[in-house]
Amino acid sequence: TLGNVRLSIIDLTSGQQPLSDSSGRYWIVFNGEIFNYKELREELEQGGVRFKTHSDTEVLVQLYAIQGKKCLSKLNGQFAFAIWDREEKELFLARDRVGIRPLFYNITKVAFSFASEIKAIFQLKSVSREFVPENLSQIYTFWTTITPKTAFRDVLELSPGHCLVFNRNGVKIDKFWELNFNEQFTDLSLDEATEQFNELLTSAVRLRLRAD
Repeated sequence: TLGNVRLSIIDLTSGQQPLSDSSGRYWIVFNGEIFNYKELREELEQGGVRFKTHSDTEVLVQLYAIQGKKCLSKLNGQFAFAIWDREEKELFLARDRVGIRPLFYNITKVAFSFASEIKAIFQLKSVSREFVPENLSQIYTFWTTITPKTAFRDVLELSPGHCLVFNRNGVKIDKFWELNFNEQFTDLSLDEATEQFNELLTSAVRLRLRAD
């Protein structure tokens, strides 16, 4: 079962979820916003993909249908999403590079469950609401638990910059991004660094102004 309660920002009228790619094989629920979705849509349309909505959600699922998890490297945005592959009976989860959007999951003998909020997972009677003292001490020390732990036993978070595959073989988690300090910037003067920072900041703000 896939469910979604949507805060509509892009494509208010036709972007309801769950939403599928054009083949109906892949179904997505998505929390977040893909800031460069217009550029990605143009690229997909040039490759022959036809869209039924104007949402960034459909761009994301269509991109995944073609490129699989490689699509993550093309995404500029904040996201937590799940895609169900009807043919392979496989679930794919991914969380943005620095964890702006939350994504929690639980595995029991009964089910695999995931949500943007832990209280949604607690709707399953098979999931206990048991605190972990060690993890609580992390909250009191660092204001949060150290990923992938949460305050509750057997409820985990998908770490920032990671993706997860769940299928008949179980769960596999991979890191798709980590922070690198590029040595090419060490020779910049203060004025050059300030100019580049201003360009990056201006571009980032411009992309985030896209909304209905």
